[in-house]
Amino acid sequence: MGPTRISTLVVAALAAAAVAWLLISSFYYDRLPPLPWLPVVTLAGLAVLEAYAAINTRGRIERRPGRDPVNPLMVARFVVLAKASALVGAIFTGAYAGLTGWLFVQSTRAAADDRPAAVAGLLASAALVAAALWLERSCRVPDQPDDEHEPDDWENHPGRR
Repeated sequence: MGPTRISTLVVAALAAAAVAWLLISSFYYDRLPPLPWLPVVTLAGLAVLEAYAAINTRGRIERRPGRDPVNPLMVARFVVLAKASALVGAIFTGAYAGLTGWLFVQSTRAAADDRPAAVAGLLASAALVAAALWLERSCRVPDQPDDEHEPDDWENHPGRR
């Protein structure tokens, strides 16, 4: 499993923005209720939790004083969570970007009322992407200094050349 590619996240966000713009322009006026705040709070809460996990995990991997050793299975789970959250966050970022863009183009009262929730959703989902990428990066094994590497085979068997 490799690191999450930024290009994948950008493509997902752009596709979600295009779909959101098309859907919202077709159905906004007569069929949609006001934008809810619960998804915004959920995305922001996930971003905060993943940022905390990134700080805690990095400290445990680096074996900072006062931190317990890290469980490798927990780190693997955090990596999977981070990869999934980054993609979901990118999709939500694109959807909220398309929605926000369309709402700022419209001059209706309903569009003006929905702008704060749309902007907050855009910011919360972008924060989730950033926190997920940070968590994924925090789960990497740090590079060891040259003096801590395993001795090579020639040093173990000096008579063999």
